[in-house]
Amino acid sequence: MEITVESLETPTLTKAQLAELLFERIGLNKREAKDMVDAFFELIVSNLIEGRDVKISGFGNFQIRTKAPRPGRNPRTGESIPIGARRVVTFHASHKLKDQIQDDNPAEDFL
Repeated sequence: MEITVESLETPTLTKAQLAELLFERIGLNKREAKDMVDAFFELIVSNLIEGRDVKISGFGNFQIRTKAPRPGRNPRTGESIPIGARRVVTFHASHKLKDQIQDDNPAEDFL
């Protein structure tokens, strides 16, 4: 399965499509492929919840950032409302990924 924007029904790569790629390219059975994809994302999520950064070489970094409380405004009514403190996930692409996105055929370098 070649990944191109044109080959996808939507311009989004899904977990099911990732599992299908593992099935086709590595030879895992479909259940093992699905379990591997799920385990990968569960590992990322659990590390982020615990406050640890996730760094994937050649791809990028996921980090947890704590945002301070701030005043906000309801755009419809103009009423001031407080926005509470919260944690957000940020993603910073690696230079390698940024360079590949600028190439004509970026998927060839990853696959």
